[in-house]
Amino acid sequence: MGEFDLIKNYFEQPQTDDDFVQLSIGDDCALVSVPENGWLAITTDTMVENTHFLPSISPQDLAYKALATNLSDLAAMGAKPKWISLALTLPNIDENWLAAFSQSLLQTLKDYNVTLIGGDTTKGGLSVTITAQGLLEKGNALCRHQAKVGDLIYVSCTLGDSAAGLQQILAGKKALSFEEKFLQQRHLRPTPRLALGQGLIGIANAAIDLSDGLISDLGHILQRSRCAAEIDLSALPLSASLLTLHDRTQAEQFALSGGEDYELCFTLPPENQPLLEARLKNLDVSCTCIGRIVPAFEGKWEKEKCGQFSIRFLRNGEPIDYSAKLGFDHFKE
Repeated sequence: MGEFDLIKNYFEQPQTDDDFVQLSIGDDCALVSVPENGWLAITTDTMVENTHFLPSISPQDLAYKALATNLSDLAAMGAKPKWISLALTLPNIDENWLAAFSQSLLQTLKDYNVTLIGGDTTKGGLSVTITAQGLLEKGNALCRHQAKVGDLIYVSCTLGDSAAGLQQILAGKKALSFEEKFLQQRHLRPTPRLALGQGLIGIANAAIDLSDGLISDLGHILQRSRCAAEIDLSALPLSASLLTLHDRTQAEQFALSGGEDYELCFTLPPENQPLLEARLKNLDVSCTCIGRIVPAFEGKWEKEKCGQFSIRFLRNGEPIDYSAKLGFDHFKE
């Protein structure tokens, strides 16, 4: 089977009925139109075997997670996902693997009403690169540089589950109990918070998705917005499954530095809390206030650009000394 047979057999779909797609798979480029008053949000993520996923991952889970992580980036901007392109690098052609991967990918695309419009295949070490594109109204993007002093800091759902699930997988632990299954699924099947991201438009100032850990990712907001934060550790939302299998100290470490939760962290003016609560009634996700944005600590920006040095930790409202590992960095691990 050649490259073009692979694309035709596993990834080519009937012409989409999306009015914005002028030309899809089968040419040098896909062509899409953008609404007159719209912005196009574009994100690209690469997942490489033994760096982002283990060789033991199923093709179904790999396809789902590769797509979900990209959609999570769009969610953090408040964009509505529309299209993706896929670059797939394979060591060889395994038709059973390809069938399982492509079926999972296409089903997940259908679930989120997203269209595959192009891509590439090549031979090499297994990796998956997806470029996702979404639409939003001009001027309505949730950006990292827009946090304001006085904003409240929120996170969605619970934190630390994915890191705990990965720890189990790395230890070769079979998921037998409900708690073990829950944590491992939170790692393998994260939920992109698309509806929440779109629901934050007009009421939140800044947002980011939590891929590298709360400390690291919140640090990006603080760096871009030139401010600092106070985080109350007692407010961190931790799942019952996480607290059943780990003590509070370990659970907090997972939540702060573990990464790959793909929940949203966002900043909200206090006066918009009633609007957030009203919008959350129509969304199947909880959000928890864990702190607030404060002025940049004196002298800190000259010494450290982001991370825990721009975050003051509290417990039950009282300042504490707390040392936490920063989140994942590809070139420091």
